[in-house]
Amino acid sequence: MEDLDTLVLRTAAGWQAAGQPALLVTVARTWGSSPRPPGSLMAISGRGETVGSVSGGCIEDDLILRIREQGIASVCEQGRPAVLRYGISADQAHRFGLPCGGTVELVLEPLQAQSQVPELLAACAARHSTERCLDVRSGAVTLRPGRADGVPRWDGETLVNHFGPRARLVLIGAGDLSRFMSEMALSLGFEVMVCDPRPEQRASWTLPGVHVSHEMPDDLIQRLRPDARTAVVALTHDPKLDDLALIDALQSPAFYVGAIGSRRNAQQRRQRLLEHFDLSPAQMEALRSPAGLYIGSKTPAEIALSIMAEIVARKNGIALPPQVQVAEAKGLEEAVADADADAPLPQDALVCGR
Repeated sequence: MEDLDTLVLRTAAGWQAAGQPALLVTVARTWGSSPRPPGSLMAISGRGETVGSVSGGCIEDDLILRIREQGIASVCEQGRPAVLRYGISADQAHRFGLPCGGTVELVLEPLQAQSQVPELLAACAARHSTERCLDVRSGAVTLRPGRADGVPRWDGETLVNHFGPRARLVLIGAGDLSRFMSEMALSLGFEVMVCDPRPEQRASWTLPGVHVSHEMPDDLIQRLRPDARTAVVALTHDPKLDDLALIDALQSPAFYVGAIGSRRNAQQRRQRLLEHFDLSPAQMEALRSPAGLYIGSKTPAEIALSIMAEIVARKNGIALPPQVQVAEAKGLEEAVADADADAPLPQDALVCGR
């Protein structure tokens, strides 16, 4: 499953290649509450087909109706980009389903050869972070290197949006936990790769959309050279497989590096990596182990949810407090339990024999 931006761009490029007029719609600016943030994309074909979203329904319905009845030229005169604003009045906000006080400004761009959508898709497929600059007056587009997590910019004449490589998840080990994590990650738009050199582990491991590697994990990590849109999680419990992959991943720009295991095993792993390998304390600090957020998870599916939640938070730049992480939360839970065990029983408990 593709991430939504890639799906929108690829679908629009397909319409364009088939000779079908296509319109790319971008949320350029919002005021107040808005269903979709700046940078959100949708595409509409000349037949009124759509992919993506800029409001959640009502604005899309208005644009589709206008295009079906009058064509793309009705919203973009002379084949040039146009700017539309919805939700200025309370009546409009109610009509278009915007929250009270919400206003959204859209840039509508009829796709042409100069739109460079296929070139943008190729750059993203090559894992290049790309900045797309649209001159609204002329429709000219410039592509240049940029940050994958850059904030869209709009000054009324030039719209700058950021497109990065698809978020990628590399899982070491082909077990049940890997399967659940892969399913969740695919639904979230991640590219997923599972690595396990053990033939008995991967013999029955199939999941559409997931690439399975037979390489040694450290060889795979060195070949992939994880970038800032890559997460690596070690799931085998086998130091011969996990440790070497973690060493290379921790020396890369990967936004998340984690490993499963008990708190005791996690501490032993940290000591091992610090004592026997050339890793700095700062690099070791980046290792999330035990991986995941503390939700009382017990089954592989629940553990997968716990780890994926932490990965998504990291991908989105959310700083989580230590209390929600597995090691810290379990330590606090045990401390509370020990304190309760040491507390004297109330008098009524003694009388009742509890």
